[in-house]
Amino acid sequence: MMSATATAAMKWTYVTRTLPHGVSMAMGEWRRPPRPGDLVVGRITEIGVHDHAESRNGRRMRLYGGDLIVGALGNRYATDLYEGYVIDSPSAHLLTAGGVVGSVVSSHDALSEPTRVEIVGGLVGATGVPLSTEDFAQPAPATPMRRPPTLVVVGSGMNTGKTTVAAALIRGWTRAGLRAGAGKVTGSGSGKDRWEYLDAGAVSVLDFLDFGMPSTFGYPGDRLGSTMLGIRDRLAVEGCEVIVLEIADGLLMPETARLLKVLRGEADGVILAAGDALGARSGVDILHDLGLPVRAISGLLSRSPLAAREALRATGLPVRTVTELAAGDALDLLPAAGAAAL
Repeated sequence: MMSATATAAMKWTYVTRTLPHGVSMAMGEWRRPPRPGDLVVGRITEIGVHDHAESRNGRRMRLYGGDLIVGALGNRYATDLYEGYVIDSPSAHLLTAGGVVGSVVSSHDALSEPTRVEIVGGLVGATGVPLSTEDFAQPAPATPMRRPPTLVVVGSGMNTGKTTVAAALIRGWTRAGLRAGAGKVTGSGSGKDRWEYLDAGAVSVLDFLDFGMPSTFGYPGDRLGSTMLGIRDRLAVEGCEVIVLEIADGLLMPETARLLKVLRGEADGVILAAGDALGARSGVDILHDLGLPVRAISGLLSRSPLAAREALRATGLPVRTVTELAAGDALDLLPAAGAAAL
């Protein structure tokens, strides 16, 4: 077993963010068969797409061949990047800069080879038992006294501007003097979105990692649903007056589709981020079929006045730019009863 002193020299990635300081940890045997969430030590054997990793504090760390990193096993679903899974083999890849480790089975043809990782051990506790991100998950929150107005940002697909829209909502609410909370419900371990929310002014930020998952692809729908509501309730208990939840990937992603069914009666409004008017029309139709209240369209298409007019004609819904949301339209999108109470 490698000593705790030796592990201190390793590069600890973002998915180890929830591990408490001062707890005895060392490198030992990794769990076989492996499962998502297992904390592992990997040696970088070949640099590919990811030549940097995010530290647990958000710093970009350059990676070199031979580096030892501490990450977590997980799956990934990213149509413009990787499809990857946890398999029982020491030969793996770095699926995210945040430290999710798995095996790539398909990738976008614009990408070069993924960074290769050899799993050399597992992170173990003082008794030698393999550790998982599940061991450091937050307990279920208490039922809040009241449920703050909650908006959910979803996208017609990947890279449609969801996080930028969520940050603009936070900025608009914060400028109005409200305590805004933000939650990233699904995705793959990375701190990028977390920092966006905090920089926009969020007083509290939670993501799926806080609830034990380094990446949400492959987890049961009921687990994801309870996590989504747990994030919302935790933010409410922590004193947030308004909340935005972001659901990753597109509406056709299986996990997203299941979560949308849970949202009925739990969300005060949905903002759809879309890349073009056709995506906006299709997305709005899907959301309306599920009985969800779509309040506005935003995202990449809002950068083009012409595309925005197309979307307005196709859906009848207002299109809001991120500048407008940050300047005050974020307040207008709150439900009338919630806005009046605030």
